Amino acid sequence: MKYLTEAQLEELRQFDTPTVCNAIEKFKLRSKTEGFTSPAIKALFPDRKPIVGYACTAKISARYPGTKENEETLYAYYQSILDCPSTPISIIQDIDEEPIGSFWGEVQTTVHKALGCMGVVTNGGVRDLDEAYSLGFTYLASCTLVSHGYIHMEATGTPVEIGGLIVRPGDLIHADKHGAVLIPNEVADQVADACRQMQQAELPVLNGCKATEDGKLDLADLRLWRAEMAKLRSK
Repeated sequence: MKYLTEAQLEELRQFDTPTVCNAIEKFKLRSKTEGFTSPAIKALFPDRKPIVGYACTAKISARYPGTKENEETLYAYYQSILDCPSTPISIIQDIDEEPIGSFWGEVQTTVHKALGCMGVVTNGGVRDLDEAYSLGFTYLASCTLVSHGYIHMEATGTPVEIGGLIVRPGDLIHADKHGAVLIPNEVADQVADACRQMQQAELPVLNGCKATEDGKLDLADLRLWRAEMAKLRSK
């Protein structure tokens, strides 16, 4: 698989996740209702800029105590982050029926930052929000939790499901305050240009409406602007 350069990843960080989602639609690789997280996954720090990187995956549980084997699985997961040939993002599935213990807190956030990872997308819970925020780490999660319970890692390097999104190790993920979207690798190097095209396509409607006095919008004009937007999006 060909990985994007850091410069290309930084270019993608200049766009919000909805714009990236719009841009991916241009390539007609999947349904418009697939490839992104559900509203169950929320940004805990919505002022963070987008994070973009490659998935390092794992599954966790906190309902019952783990084993020595689970501890070794944790270190195999850490190694996968170190081995990631580009910027890593942690993608962790909580397999408990309902999250009860948090894998994420000040300790794990500090460890992950030292490993070169600056954000997580999880269907589990997070805690130590002040400490994580001060470290510059990004949390997208389903909830906040008080305890770590019997938290342990059940598996790593496996496909996971986060808010309806299936993520495999090495998938390219873009995430911000709106949620997370999977960027197909086969078009990853074209998505930034497609984002710019999508932004330009919206200008006929946006500029036309902004130039109109409140309450004076002519629907005939709006019809024309929307037709022009659709034309530009399809190029």
